[in-house]
Amino acid sequence: MLFLDTLQANCQRLPDKVAIEFIVHGTSETVTYGQLETAVQRTMGHLQQLGVQPGDRVAVQLPKCIPFIYLHLAIMRLGAVHLPLNPGYPTRELTYFLNDSGAKLFFAHTAAQEKLTPVLGDCPALAQTIWLDSTTAQFQQLIATADSDNLPPLPSDPETTALMIYTSGTTGRPKGAQTTHANLTANITGLHQAWGWQEEDVILHVLPIFHVHGLSVAMHGAFHAGATAVMIPKFETELALALMVEKRCTVFMAVPTIHKRLVEFDRAADYDLSHMRLLTSGSDRLPDDVFTAFQTIYGHTLLERYGMTETGMNLSNPLNGERRVGAVGMPLPRVEARIVNPEDDTPLPDGEVGEVQIRGPHVFKGYWQMAEKTADSFSADGWLRTGDLGLREADGYFTLKGRSKDLIISGGLNIYPPEVELVLADHPAVLTSAVIGCLDDEWGEKVTAVVILRDGKTATETEIIAYCRQHLASYKIPRRIVFATELPRNALGKVQKAKLRQSVC
Repeated sequence: MLFLDTLQANCQRLPDKVAIEFIVHGTSETVTYGQLETAVQRTMGHLQQLGVQPGDRVAVQLPKCIPFIYLHLAIMRLGAVHLPLNPGYPTRELTYFLNDSGAKLFFAHTAAQEKLTPVLGDCPALAQTIWLDSTTAQFQQLIATADSDNLPPLPSDPETTALMIYTSGTTGRPKGAQTTHANLTANITGLHQAWGWQEEDVILHVLPIFHVHGLSVAMHGAFHAGATAVMIPKFETELALALMVEKRCTVFMAVPTIHKRLVEFDRAADYDLSHMRLLTSGSDRLPDDVFTAFQTIYGHTLLERYGMTETGMNLSNPLNGERRVGAVGMPLPRVEARIVNPEDDTPLPDGEVGEVQIRGPHVFKGYWQMAEKTADSFSADGWLRTGDLGLREADGYFTLKGRSKDLIISGGLNIYPPEVELVLADHPAVLTSAVIGCLDDEWGEKVTAVVILRDGKTATETEIIAYCRQHLASYKIPRRIVFATELPRNALGKVQKAKLRQSVC
């Protein structure tokens, strides 16, 4: 059974059980599994009235809210492709995503209407934009008259694309990673087995849902199990701890930045989390001191794992067994992992550092309209080249050792320097730049730009950061600008970013 089949069966089997409890500003809104099924069917009917067909890309750029969830599930159930977009994307990036994907329909937040309306005319494939205020009441009114009596059956071809999430590009051009229904199902069922998901589980969901971690790993995981997801729009330390206790949550998934805030909270001792069974960390390397401090303060050993947009989860420390500090664990069920020489894909012996490569039914279909890039991402024998460096220990545990690409991870979100460098290149005072990640206690890495100004031109750090704010998502904006007269380069003229990090960070 595909994930959507399992979810529909859960809705029929558990109609009165709470699937979602969404809490905003102290107000709680609940949706049972039966209500979820009804709302998704009506949303499907509304999408059909708008002309959505199988294979159509439907973009959604909304804050974390219940209507987003209805749209997400309805789009996939119609056989169309859901394109979730970060609400923080500026117009420059948004228009690229809409045009590159050929999105037919766009659901956007009314708060962004004034900003977005002038640029939507530059998206010729876009047939219609629907503006929503993200409240369930408004959305229920929108779908109230939709015909849900003539809906198509659930998608039966596991190889059709269900989800497309854009990843940052090493050349500055983001890539649409296509995830099939089979990919989603393989990942969810593997995690269900590895992490012991139970119908009785209650997850505190604090992550964004435009990203694989919050959408596929956390939310899909709960729905597949028939569990309850207690959701808040964004992480707040004291609120999160209070809800874990009040709602008797059993599962919590977060990124290292969040765990660091939890261990630094001065009233942590006031909260008894002994009833919880699983607390995971991912999307970035968990610092050893946070791992140890969490054990000391909360009495739980965080379970670290390793995944990526193109695959969902790959490796995980065990639910029952040693959760090794600094390690990302072992392959999940039906997942293969190996360490190779990145120059020729030759497997390396245990203990040697090389590129991590992954193979399995969870690995994505390919990049949208980028056949060459897709081909380059796989070895001749079908292993995905992750670009991450690591080693395998003799007992099967994997440890990551950095990135062979210049990827920056800040607060669990991926940033490729060329995206930022392309924006800086458009600034009239900037001759050239190099963007690097500098270690940061709170965010993991801090985006730092080393800039060379044009002769006769002037610009301040504040001015350049303000310019970037107009053209980049907030998490990609440099936090620091370093002015220089030259950049270190090798014999071929390539900027030596390792040397830059040594001198600047």
